Amino acid sequence: MRVLTLNPGSSSLKSSLVVDGTPVGWAATDLDDAERALDRWSTVDAVGIRFVHGGSRTGPVRLAPDVVDALENLNPFAPLHQPQAVRLAREVFRSRPGLPVTASFDTSFHSRLPEEASRYPLPREWTRQGRLRRYGFHGLSCRHAARRVPELLDTEEPRFLCCHLGAGVSVTAIRGDRSLDTSMGFTPLEGPAMATRSGSLDPGLVLHVMRTAPMSVEEMEDALYHRSGLAGMSGTDGDLRSVLTREAAGDTDSATAVAVYLHRIRREIGAMAASLDRLDAVVFTGGVTEHQPELLARLADGLGVFGILVDPARCLGDGDRVISPNDAPVTVFAMGTGEDVELARDAETVLSLERV
Repeated sequence: MRVLTLNPGSSSLKSSLVVDGTPVGWAATDLDDAERALDRWSTVDAVGIRFVHGGSRTGPVRLAPDVVDALENLNPFAPLHQPQAVRLAREVFRSRPGLPVTASFDTSFHSRLPEEASRYPLPREWTRQGRLRRYGFHGLSCRHAARRVPELLDTEEPRFLCCHLGAGVSVTAIRGDRSLDTSMGFTPLEGPAMATRSGSLDPGLVLHVMRTAPMSVEEMEDALYHRSGLAGMSGTDGDLRSVLTREAAGDTDSATAVAVYLHRIRREIGAMAASLDRLDAVVFTGGVTEHQPELLARLADGLGVFGILVDPARCLGDGDRVISPNDAPVTVFAMGTGEDVELARDAETVLSLERV
């Protein structure tokens, strides 16, 4: 089966052709270049689109206009990504009527979070309907890691952490194929500091700023999603490469930004490790793992208390690989996200069930 996968980010679109489960071509383009991807790989059996938020949906679905309309209602909860996926779906409907289109949701992987990990300590009349809860994100990346780790580690039901390091950052505790806890919550704002997102904050600070600035809800939303994180701390666009370059040149704001960024990730790693009865492995994945692998050694510095050690020389390889020393108590992997493979698998599953 030939599946065109479309993976929209906040500012770019990753497209890939997956044939019988194997990626055979990919491209990263501007968000407005979906038509180019459809033209490049015109003879496909289906299109699979990554949606960050699926609400309460526990698995992939076949898209239809009414389903897309429902998913559009979730735009406020993932404003950097969800609108792009909605637009892509409608563009495929318009450009290729009749071509099956499926959606895979990052939130689905976390749909079985234990109650203690999914519930916020809020008034029960707020949470009784089950909508104001921790959803979790980066689920396709986590699910791919959950497939690969048992193959690479040869351990039944491994306990491990998946650290997705990109423009968005999350850490997830996984046992076997199940998410036990994750750093992102009701929205992709929760967790470590990110490229332009603040990560977790004291809500009292937000209330204070809104009262004293004063700021509207819309202004605060823009600040937390677009003007915080690495961007806000360093005065850059938030691209980690730019921040690291300025740090190397002696810029103190950038040095502080990187220190905070790494500290917040380490803190989440410690918190997520507490959800496991043992720690067999740690997976680093995402764009930072791919493009700034040398940063992994800096990140691991200070994680030795958890048995997490990294060999700097091994960080610089390619493909799915072990980057911990041979005698390390915890096996550490650098791994591709595999989101295109997961999107294609879901498309095949959904369409095969329709044929039964």
